[in-house]
Amino acid sequence: MDFDLDPPVGVGLLRIGMPRDAANTALASLRDPTATSDSDRPGQHVFRPSDLMITIDCMHDALKAIELSRPSTQADRVLYRDLDVFALPARDLVERMREHTIIEQHPEDPASFVAPDLLLSFWRPFEADDPEEEQGYFTTVLLARPGYYDTPAQAAERLRRDG
Repeated sequence: MDFDLDPPVGVGLLRIGMPRDAANTALASLRDPTATSDSDRPGQHVFRPSDLMITIDCMHDALKAIELSRPSTQADRVLYRDLDVFALPARDLVERMREHTIIEQHPEDPASFVAPDLLLSFWRPFEADDPEEEQGYFTTVLLARPGYYDTPAQAAERLRRDG
């Protein structure tokens, strides 16, 4: 199954800002009924047979973020503008993303990159660029509204600027 990242809107039926109950229902619909996982946590995350984990983050009764983890098979793909974000080596993905948007290395975590205008955030446990090694690929991608990572001062500035 393909999961198309549509920042800042969402992924498939999961839409940023939707009510928690609707997000829980949408998340449950992404389970494979023929291969459910004992690790699934309703309202938090589901695992698909490919090992793709889909996690939701709700606050104030609304969906704030969606995180997807790297599957172990190609049965599930996570795409942004036809880029398979987990099939491309991390540095290649960053270069290709730069054709569409600004993407920056996190100043405190060189293994992480954020596209602040979208909010897409790519993470791996440590920086390593050998595409022959598992760590040469991103492990997770998070989709949220721009401002998700803002400090209180940044949130106030964003509100002043956009409000």
